Amino acid sequence: MAEVIVIGAGPAGSSAALFLAKAGKETLVLDSNASMTKRAWIENHYGAKDISGPDLLTIGREQAQKFGAKFIEEKVTVVDTNGGSKVTVKTESGRSYEAAHVILATGALTELANTIGLNLVEGREPRIKTVIETDGFGRTSKPRVWAAGTVAGVSVHTIITAGDGAKVAIELISELNGERYVDHDVLKN
Repeated sequence: MAEVIVIGAGPAGSSAALFLAKAGKETLVLDSNASMTKRAWIENHYGAKDISGPDLLTIGREQAQKFGAKFIEEKVTVVDTNGGSKVTVKTESGRSYEAAHVILATGALTELANTIGLNLVEGREPRIKTVIETDGFGRTSKPRVWAAGTVAGVSVHTIITAGDGAKVAIELISELNGERYVDHDVLKN
């Protein structure tokens, strides 16, 4: 059983996975390979002069894998919170995975959130009709289910969704650790 399953490997999901894995949390990322970032050309991402969406996704995945995050290409069809004791995730192929928590980072897609019974609200971004209601830290209306990125109502810009994925991961890590988590690396001479 993983500590955290992240559903979606776009900027929000991979950023969350990076922070979780670097913090030593067993992290599994399930991704349907449908990220809208695959079609992007990005010239407004701080720290990158310009980058293709596919390159950004590859680099983000490699960063998370460096710290032990595991990525599996699977479309998630069911998320069961088991009354709040754990989360069971089932995929289109019939596989089943368990975790203590799950983070939904499904971009513009809310179908899965709807089937879980999460509270949805009107989206603010053009073409994003509904988003998952969160408490501002990523917690949703169901125990052990978190949301990050566009599906949680933040702007579709990759730098913002990546930052939101990191924020939600830090909140979750802090909750798991029982104290505020901070990840600061320093230059080595």
